[in-house]
Amino acid sequence: MTGQVAAFGAEGARGSLAGPSDYLALLKPRVMSLVVFTALAAMIVAPGALHPVLAITALICIAVGAGAAGALNQWYDADIDAIMTRTRTRPVASGKIGRQEALEFGATLAAFSVFAMAFLVGYVPAILLAATIAFYVFVYTMWLKRSTVQNIVIGGAAGALPPVIGWAAVSGAAFDPLPWLLFLIIFLWTPPHFWALALAGSEDYARAKVPMLPVVKGSRTTRNQIVVYTILLAASAVTPYALGFTGLIYAATAAIGSAAFLALSVALWLAPVDRERVAALRVFAFSIFYLFALFTALAAEKLIGLAPAEPTVTKAEQVVKQRLPGAPPASNW
Repeated sequence: MTGQVAAFGAEGARGSLAGPSDYLALLKPRVMSLVVFTALAAMIVAPGALHPVLAITALICIAVGAGAAGALNQWYDADIDAIMTRTRTRPVASGKIGRQEALEFGATLAAFSVFAMAFLVGYVPAILLAATIAFYVFVYTMWLKRSTVQNIVIGGAAGALPPVIGWAAVSGAAFDPLPWLLFLIIFLWTPPHFWALALAGSEDYARAKVPMLPVVKGSRTTRNQIVVYTILLAASAVTPYALGFTGLIYAATAAIGSAAFLALSVALWLAPVDRERVAALRVFAFSIFYLFALFTALAAEKLIGLAPAEPTVTKAEQVVKQRLPGAPPASNW
């Protein structure tokens, strides 16, 4: 353990040990894939059209921005990553890539992604991308993660913004309701997703002195909160259909998936101590499938022509228009 901690000391000058796979790992490709996929789904359902080359450019910028945030996270968290079993093989924590090298690499990618998005796609998605990277690095990584039990709850906003960025890349709009409903879904999905993982690895977080909920409040409180957030998530997941944004394919996926998610969360809540880790990992694994399924259904409806004809006008807005005859069209609000 002492050798691992020493490996990233000072400037972490062992960057020469790194190979292509280490730089790929520095970008957190699993997290990146989820970020890119949710952004892509939002781009597909967004109103308007974007040239395929620009659409690919926007996705590349989002992917590079997410990778930059992952690299900067590993730069800053190298000390605690080296202590935790789950993260000690990461390239900076293991000493394969030096801390200074990771900092420069991440900062360069972050700047490139934002400027490329601004000049090639649009300023609105570029501002949102910059805000996402900054929030993840400065607010979550540097502040919340080590200081509060609410680190994952508040910090989840960073991971929830990609659909808004993707939507803005196509439509140029940052405040349409549907992308922010997608933001809410991911925001509420994040706590049960990460708390399930934290339950399975609570000893790791305790050793690293990261104030995750199971470490600070205990297993029972964490299980309670997972159930509560899963219920809130289920309600938010069906809201796009209730407001007229999506069709029956999405509605069925959200209803069935949410029921299964809640069933696994309740099973975790009921699990004896010796079965807690297994039950928690089931919740964690299913949560990833659940989010992919929701956004797949969302995009599939649009691609096969089953999405509502006017996805930017909600039933609620239609009701308001009926009650206020002199009101301007909802699309102008």
